[in-house]
Amino acid sequence: MNRADWATLLILSVLWGGSFFFIGIAIHSIAPITLVLLRVSLGAGLLWAWRIIRREAWVLPRAVIPALFLLALLNNALPFILFAFAQRTIPSGLASILNATTPIWGVIVAHLFTHDERMTPGKVAGVLLGFAGVAVMIGADLLGQIGTNVLAQLACLGSTLSYALAGVWGRRFRGLGVSPVAVATGSLSAAAIILLPLVLLFEPPWQASAPAPQAWMALAGLTFFSTAIAYILYFKLLASAGATNSLLVTFLIPVTAILLGTFVLGEHLAPRHFAGMALIGLGLAAIDGRLLRRR
Repeated sequence: MNRADWATLLILSVLWGGSFFFIGIAIHSIAPITLVLLRVSLGAGLLWAWRIIRREAWVLPRAVIPALFLLALLNNALPFILFAFAQRTIPSGLASILNATTPIWGVIVAHLFTHDERMTPGKVAGVLLGFAGVAVMIGADLLGQIGTNVLAQLACLGSTLSYALAGVWGRRFRGLGVSPVAVATGSLSAAAIILLPLVLLFEPPWQASAPAPQAWMALAGLTFFSTAIAYILYFKLLASAGATNSLLVTFLIPVTAILLGTFVLGEHLAPRHFAGMALIGLGLAAIDGRLLRRR
């Protein structure tokens, strides 16, 4: 990855790091599938408005549409629903640990289904170091909860596998000549189409109570920062750096969350946080490979 790719990865870690916080607030007032539908439909609306302002073409190539629906299922509808259900019963910190298994799946899936992102000893070592760093940084208290609420944790792991499959599938859009903004817009729109019948069937809006004001504020942050802007950057990074490198963002999400808590909220950094960040840094260096080659 070049410097622009690494900068994009860092920005993404901040935007998606906030999504666990936003979901943790909104999920207690808004039903899970409804929350996901609002997230993707409002995010798609923002992206359509952006494309109109930039006078981009409205119509996507017909051959791209089926691929976008599969991408929407793997990258938006399925993992968003599973994480929303999981965060009703497990803490956000534990969800972020399980979310950090995404690059492990990513290395495996990319090795099986691509020709240019094969598994190497450096990648395997880097992924394991990165996951160890996340686990150390989050702490033993949350790690002790692994094994409880098994269904919720399996839902998180299913989400990460889905993200890995989506990362490999999403590479094809660069070859089809579809811009990252168009891919993000199309996938979020397709996800909204997939989710609408589910909401009407299982969570009819006319039977729901009004969400709390803080839930609306969390939804606004989730939609604008963690969905619309984040997915433009993600598909740009996916086209530039590939599936395995793009999924490394899940290692950085806990780092940015802790740093934001320290510098914005005045929270205290414990020694384990520095140890975890060091392990993540070593893991990223091992996957990138350039420092080791220079050495």
